[in-house]
Amino acid sequence: MLVLLPPSETKRSGGEAVPLDWTGLAFPELSIARSTLSRALVSLCADPDAAMRALKLGRTQAGEIGRNRALLVSETMPALDRYTGVVYDALEAASLSEAERRFADEHVAVHSALFGPVAALDAIPAYRLSHDSRLPGLTLKRHWGVLVAGALQQTSGLLLDLRSEAYVALGAAPVRADSVFLRVVSDVTGTTRALNHFNKKSKGQFVRALIQHGQDFGTVDELLAWAHAARITLRPGDPGELQLVVDSSVSAPKFSIFAPVEQLSRA
Repeated sequence: MLVLLPPSETKRSGGEAVPLDWTGLAFPELSIARSTLSRALVSLCADPDAAMRALKLGRTQAGEIGRNRALLVSETMPALDRYTGVVYDALEAASLSEAERRFADEHVAVHSALFGPVAALDAIPAYRLSHDSRLPGLTLKRHWGVLVAGALQQTSGLLLDLRSEAYVALGAAPVRADSVFLRVVSDVTGTTRALNHFNKKSKGQFVRALIQHGQDFGTVDELLAWAHAARITLRPGDPGELQLVVDSSVSAPKFSIFAPVEQLSRA
């Protein structure tokens, strides 16, 4: 099983005084593309004004340019700890046990705009690059699309894609029975609608539940059976998709992916 997470624009500073090790990252077939893009980003950030424009940064974000200039020699930390924001706050990686973190490293990847997919515990530096950033002479869709799609094609077992559609465009998941895209929705008065506000939080909660359960699911049916037993409302959606149904009503005392028992009987 491989769970693909989106990255976050925001990243935690610091880490261990060990620079990036290209050979230690998951999907080593992406090493040349990673190195090429990283060096292009460092070069771009030698000109702060040009970098601010290319990376679409505001004046208060000027510190990101310094991060990028130093990324080849700066401190590193596991990807699951490096990223911050709603998904990663809900996932709460720091509170996972050592066994749970090892499971995450084997079965969870984060799709970085700079490094492509990396394993949960792959050590990476802080950086700033978004899915829609444009470096001189280089577009990320063209740079990553075929390479990342090819790398994902080589995976086996269940592939659960929790990325945003913008990151799917940087490398599509394979089309096969055990490869599915997760869409977060809510049922309101019998109508299913996609969610934006609770989307990221629910993904973080869901992946934390998967990690803590610690089972390497081989098929979609196995995943659905577990979700039902865990009182998580997960169901088939459009072809190639699963729907994670959450309660987004304003009257709900606490947002959660865990549904009331009576809702499960209707899902």
